[in-house]
Amino acid sequence: MSAISLIQHTIIGDELALAWSDGQENFINLKALRKACPCANCQGEPDAMGRVFKPNVIHIARSFQARSIQQVGGYALQITWVDGHSSGIYTFDLLRSLG
Repeated sequence: MSAISLIQHTIIGDELALAWSDGQENFINLKALRKACPCANCQGEPDAMGRVFKPNVIHIARSFQARSIQQVGGYALQITWVDGHSSGIYTFDLLRSLG
């Protein structure tokens, strides 16, 4: 778990802007953010033998527009996309690696 905390987040155009407690700022393209969604529906999950089968995810234009963003505890953001998808929990570590 990251010791860095998120100070502020906002959508600017087609990017998620993030300001961190260590002074760093990140700007993540929403299309890249959605394609990196960490949920099992998007990335797959292991079967009983430990094999991960990545699903065939189909996106539409609305898939890359954020409807709302909620902070999850002190470690992640949950994004609800305009197409209704909302099961991805983006940890702060993941967000920093994408920015």
